Amino acid sequence: MNAPLRRGACPGLSQPMTTGDGLLVRLTPTGTTMPCEAFAALCTAARRYGNGVIEITSRGSVQIRGLTEDSVKQFAATVAGIDLAFGEGPPVLSDPLAGLDPREAADAGAIAADLRDAIAAAPFAANIGPKVSVAIDGAGVLHLDAVTADVRMRAQASGAHLHVAVGGDAETAAPIGAVAAEHAVEAAMRMLRVIAAGGPAARARDIVATNGAAAFRGVIADILVDLPPPPRRPAADPLGMHALRDGRAAIGLGLAFGHTHATALEELRHAAADLGATGLRTAPGRALLVVGVIEDGAERLPDVAQRLGFIVRADDPRRQIVACAGAPICAAAEISTRALAPSLAANAAIAGADAPTVHLSGCAKGCACPRPTPLTVVGIEGRCGVVVNGSVRDEPLVLLMPEALPGALSRWADGVRRLRVGDESAAEVLSRLDRAQIRRLILGEATGA
Repeated sequence: MNAPLRRGACPGLSQPMTTGDGLLVRLTPTGTTMPCEAFAALCTAARRYGNGVIEITSRGSVQIRGLTEDSVKQFAATVAGIDLAFGEGPPVLSDPLAGLDPREAADAGAIAADLRDAIAAAPFAANIGPKVSVAIDGAGVLHLDAVTADVRMRAQASGAHLHVAVGGDAETAAPIGAVAAEHAVEAAMRMLRVIAAGGPAARARDIVATNGAAAFRGVIADILVDLPPPPRRPAADPLGMHALRDGRAAIGLGLAFGHTHATALEELRHAAADLGATGLRTAPGRALLVVGVIEDGAERLPDVAQRLGFIVRADDPRRQIVACAGAPICAAAEISTRALAPSLAANAAIAGADAPTVHLSGCAKGCACPRPTPLTVVGIEGRCGVVVNGSVRDEPLVLLMPEALPGALSRWADGVRRLRVGDESAAEVLSRLDRAQIRRLILGEATGA
């Protein structure tokens, strides 16, 4: 029997999850290019057996919605016959352009493939929780610094060694040291065994928070290499054109609020194939990469994609809004996030290069974005709880009816701009204000600041 969708669950083909619009299946690509025809077959299956809604998650997984008890079996059988590779077990992520990026120092895709094989053969893998993940970063242009993972590996410039960290993204993970590239899979397996020893609920971040990183460092002490920590990198942006080794290009597109319909993807696939594309890949940040486009196609494809509703510009205001499926799509949601998101994106007051990130969460689980954001809106008994510089777990400053939210956020954003000093971010402006002052900004009252 399918269980209700809950935070911490991974609804794969073998265990689809029940939600408000039927069963949900999540497919984790292995990082290889999905041929155009095979991708089209997946879209057709999503329409035939589900409701046609396809999502790409913040980590680059593909979600198919609206399946039924009967159709999910047919969908699984159809996917099994398509030339697409999806991973089973703990997600092992690699650079979105692994093996294609001329700037990568190591082939993260090859290391990830070997690691998946090792996990599949390991007896302890059954004790690894569904949310445990590994990120293998080959140091290419579309790096994985913003992706949280239990085990992280990042190739150094020469590719000879990989820096190792556990329990977070590039900023928050605990550094362990470095290992030679030939020891990467062995090191990852040893650290995964530490997590598995804690049972299916164990996560690296919890182990580090309780006992520090010593357990992880200890199990790979004999293969650790003393190297300085890796330097910080500018944020990776999948949107736009990315040069490939073969002289062709990959075109990065965003899915507005993380979802689209199979028919739009089918049209995109058809146009991409006509322009010479060899296939598609997903990318963290709810993005899609059209791979192998010839020079002429690289100039024409964005126009087609924009017409189909995809995000093609870095300054598109829809990028500032992170939204979950919301009600009635998700049974746990209290507000219709996908109805609110477009109206907020169209609001000039929260658009622009300096616009704050807005997280719309249908309930207090915060599935779309567990981290704090400048502005979080959480559904509470049909109303919108507004949290500033926090997450869904924090106490809201105000509760508003959904129809009052756009105006309130417009007032809030205008107030932040008015109070900004120099190049302060929205979060920095808000850090100078107390809860009462921020509440007055939201309600359109004088702040006294």
